[in-house]
Amino acid sequence: MANAIFFLILLHICTIISHKCFATKLPTSPKFTAILIFGDSTVDTGNNNYISTLFKGNHYPYGQDYTDRLPTGRFSNGKLVPDFIASALSIKESVPPFLDPHLSDDELCTGVSFASAGSGYDDLTTVASGVIPVSKQIEYFKKYVVRLKGIVGEEDAKKIVNGALVVLSAGTNDFGFNFYDIPIRRLEFNISGYQEFLQNMIQRFIKELYNLGCRKFCMSGLPPIGCLPIQMTAKFEIPKARKCLEDENLDVEIYNRKLAKLLPQIQARLPGSKIVYADVYKTIDRHD
Repeated sequence: MANAIFFLILLHICTIISHKCFATKLPTSPKFTAILIFGDSTVDTGNNNYISTLFKGNHYPYGQDYTDRLPTGRFSNGKLVPDFIASALSIKESVPPFLDPHLSDDELCTGVSFASAGSGYDDLTTVASGVIPVSKQIEYFKKYVVRLKGIVGEEDAKKIVNGALVVLSAGTNDFGFNFYDIPIRRLEFNISGYQEFLQNMIQRFIKELYNLGCRKFCMSGLPPIGCLPIQMTAKFEIPKARKCLEDENLDVEIYNRKLAKLLPQIQARLPGSKIVYADVYKTIDRHD
């Protein structure tokens, strides 16, 4: 079921990107110079292997369907959506983590993941877990650009960053860790206020990446958080009584609508940018 959902998300994202960014047909040659990934466990291809945290996917049963059936740090039985997107867009077969000490120059030039499982847009989300917030992921991206310039030169590095597909996928942990389960942010925000707080952070991050040369963005909305096992388990003591938390799902739907409305406004303020919204919620909801 998980593989089917991931495939449908991939198909949905690729359809949006292909419609908005090039042709309606998936390319046989790369239309993007690289793929750059920021976010949480949905797109972390192994960075948490190289930091001090309990949030790691480098053990069984993770990786049982991956090459050699070995765990890679991906929170998945096999590849993640970024890997499938990179492959479908003819960029590369899989996306390596930036923190991998054995990352080759060739791999770096076609893109990496800066994402960290357990992360979020809100720095407070990562305080207890020690994972990498999106704000620090962007600091790693700056180091990436420096290394890229050292490999291909400043002019070609600029072309690679300008032509790269930037994928951002986070937010679930912000609501789960900071608002619903451990109500830290509820002390200062109501749900609408926290939604706006996070989306202000998103605006800031996109603008910062734009100022660093990025132009093509795919921004993922949130899934039905109220149907995540961790959320249902936290609310229902009896396993058989578990059901989706519709109030949390409604919050997510409102958040996603706000985000979908916000992104064209951000694009209008950033000349030459292209920002597309990936509606993960509806993709999962339709095929659950």
